[in-house]
Parts: sequence; C-alpha cells; structure tokens
Amino acid sequence: MKIEQGVALARFTTIGTGGPARAFARPGSLDQLAEALAWARANDVSVATVGLGSNLLVADDGVDSLVLKLGGDLAAARTEDDLLVAGGGAVNAVCLHRARAAGLGGFEFACAIPGTVGGGVWMNAGAYGGDWAGVLVRALVVDSDGAHWRTPDQLGLRYRHSDLRHGEVVASVEFQLEPRPGDEIKAIVADLQQQRKAAQPTNKRTYGSVFKNPDHELTAGRMLEACGLRGYRIGGAQISPRHANFIENVDGARTNDAVALMAEARRRARDQFGVELEHEVEFLGPLELPPL
Repeated sequence: MKIEQGVALARFTTIGTGGPARAFARPGSLDQLAEALAWARANDVSVATVGLGSNLLVADDGVDSLVLKLGGDLAAARTEDDLLVAGGGAVNAVCLHRARAAGLGGFEFACAIPGTVGGGVWMNAGAYGGDWAGVLVRALVVDSDGAHWRTPDQLGLRYRHSDLRHGEVVASVEFQLEPRPGDEIKAIVADLQQQRKAAQPTNKRTYGSVFKNPDHELTAGRMLEACGLRGYRIGGAQISPRHANFIENVDGARTNDAVALMAEARRRARDQFGVELEHEVEFLGPLELPPL
C-alpha cells in the first residue's frame, strides 16, 4: 500500500477548502489498515480518517497527520438476513440502496446524510428523527493496538457525538434493520429528500450543518436567521441565504473564511439569545474557534 506525501485535502471535502496532509493512504482491507497504522506508529505520526468530507473543515495550512480514506472491502456494503453490514468507508447512499434491494427499512433517514458509515459513527449522525445509535448493533474499531468490536454504549453515542478519537478507525459496522416493502422505502426516501431540498442549499458547496441545535425553542438555523445572518459574507464564504445553519463556498473560500463566519455567528447568538452554539462540523488540523 502506497503512503503519499503532501496530498491536497480540499478535493476530499464538500466545501472544497483546506491544505495538504503530511501523509495520505487508501487502505482497502483490514491488513492494509493495520499496515498504515503501524507506519504511523513507527513514524510517530497521528492518524485521522476522512469519508466524503461532508461534515469536515480542514485547516488551510494542512494537517500534520497520516490521513486515511478507506476503500475496497472497507467501503463495501451487503445485507445478511436483517443486518446491513458495511465498511467504514461505505457511502450512505450505497448502503441505503442495498437495504432497499433486500427489503429492509429503518435506514431511510440516511438519505439526508451525504457521508459514510464510519463518519456517521464518529458523530452519531442523524436526520429526520433517526440516528446511528438507533440502528447500530456494533462497530469494529481498529487502532494501533488491534481491532475491537464496540456497542453503541461503548462508543459513547449521544446527540451528534461519540467518544471516538483520532487514531481509532471504524472499519466495519452492523446495523439492525427491519423488513419493509421496497416501494414503501422508496416513498419514505422521496419524501425526506423533498423536505431536504426545500429547506437546505443542496446544490451549493457546504459542509452540512454548522452548529448543533441548542437546548432552546429555536433551532440553530432559526436563531442565526433571527440574528440577521442569512447571506452574511466573509471572504469567499457566506452564510446560506436559504438556511442560516449552512456556510457556502461562493468564490474561492478558504477555511479561515468559514471559521470567521462561525465565530461571528456564535458571537451574535450569545449576545442576542444568551446561547453558546457548539459546532457540529469536525475540525481537522490546527483549527479552533475564539472564546466568547
């Protein structure tokens, strides 16, 4: 397996920003994943994994890590009885297709999450009333010490969070689904996709929801809209005119532009509503929001 140097990560993110990785590899099997982790350990390099980069901001100066993008067997998906079995790099849309073909329901909500199975475990992804914790049986997590299966409780899954840390790679996941007619699954998915397209800037370059919804009567998007931030721009990035909890790359944006927008959004939410918004997007590299 090839370990590449200085690979630009912007093309592996949906927002299209970010600098290079110190090292980059595409393991396609458990053996290759173990080889990559052993290389990182021998070279004293930290490890991070990217999926579709749909909930990811990469530092403009790059990442001093070995960045992994899973492929091959680690990105495959199949069904076994009522189980959906998927590699950590499997794309959610492919997994949903496999489930529908097998007449298995319960994963329809994932049509609104343009990412991978492993990324979903990392943040307990969810939408429209469903999340990973509700269907996940166990996940195979691999690190430099070996491979271990973990249950949802052992993963620490809660709202948009897990206890996983960089260096721990989700290699495989098992989901418990339920029998459901294919036509019914198709109808549910069509309805959810229509709702998503009506509310979100699905045809723009974004990184998904910026902030987690706070414990407040307003969602993060409604709160930021009330702060007058729709269409607010810094550099090449702007808060979406359609949905204020999304940031769009409108003209050669840099990650620092997006971070500056996030900082301004948090400041206004705190000043107007007394709420400290917590970012949902994952940071990779030397990135942080200024304290309020």
